[in-house]
Amino acid sequence: MHGKKMTAPQTKGKVICWARWYDLGSKLLSFGRDKAIRRKALELAAIRPGEKVLDVGCGTGTLAIAASEAAGETGEVHGVDPSPEMIEVAQKKAARSGRRVRFQMGVIEALPHPDGEFNLVLSSLMLHHLPDDLKEKGFAEVLRVLKPGGRFLAVDFGSDTKSFLGHLLAVLGHARGSSNAEHLAAALRESGFGDVETGSTGIDAIWFFRGKAAGG
Repeated sequence: MHGKKMTAPQTKGKVICWARWYDLGSKLLSFGRDKAIRRKALELAAIRPGEKVLDVGCGTGTLAIAASEAAGETGEVHGVDPSPEMIEVAQKKAARSGRRVRFQMGVIEALPHPDGEFNLVLSSLMLHHLPDDLKEKGFAEVLRVLKPGGRFLAVDFGSDTKSFLGHLLAVLGHARGSSNAEHLAAALRESGFGDVETGSTGIDAIWFFRGKAAGG
């Protein structure tokens, strides 16, 4: 990838290209809660040493790099994102950290991985960027790449945040409804996930969504 211009894949989802400012922007927009959200996601994911993990919509790679520490030397972590700028920053960040994380461009509706490859798929504050039909395709793809009994964990807004004001209100804790949470949980079940769970992370309007692939 290095020294060669990467071409962004086509997607109907929102693609964030301001990679150089993404980490700072996330901190500001979350009012400093970005690290707490990441810690909670890792706690809920319960990654075991040796597991193979995929972070969908990995952004600048911070969560994937942290996941690689939990997976250990015998594990393997991949990250995909539709933005070439994000992947470039993530690769540099992984190199600086000394963690072996494999980043590549990809979209949730057409994941660049074979069937049944991962024990766990993660998604952090990405699902609200997708239109409903793309969520359905994306969940089907996540299910496809999971091993039998594999897990999917997402953290996202539990209430409607389609506008910037809605996003800001959610971050500030003024939009505590669960309309989006109920919708996402139903979509996971309809896509074929079992053992679907959802609930508040305890961090303002951020909720978690969990489901499992059959078998295992």
